[in-house]
Amino acid sequence: EVHLVESGGGLVQAGGSLTLSCATSGFPFDENTILWYRRAPGKDREGVSCISNGDGSTYYADSVKGRSTISSDNAKNSVYLRIDVLKPEDTAVYYCSVDFFHSCDIGMSRSPDYWGQGTQVTVSS
Repeated sequence: EVHLVESGGGLVQAGGSLTLSCATSGFPFDENTILWYRRAPGKDREGVSCISNGDGSTYYADSVKGRSTISSDNAKNSVYLRIDVLKPEDTAVYYCSVDFFHSCDIGMSRSPDYWGQGTQVTVSS
């Protein structure tokens, strides 16, 4: 059974940093793509970043490019998303997901196969 569990969210002051974790199980982690999305109140879901463990490609949305880093730990079957210089507009519920047939070479997936439950990030000004 596939599981994705996010952690690391919380309340952070603007300008600070946060590292979100996505622990996975139930599928061959080192062959698949893990993606991060977020949904802010009243807004559509936004693709944030992804990493393809199979080909090593990564992708960052313009909104976080240059101040975020996505990484993968095959030994822990986990993906980490660090965001620096946090802004109030980064406030959202952050979700990780897995897509079994996607490469980050082409950006974010339209329809990942499985999702985690999300973790809240709140950035205070």
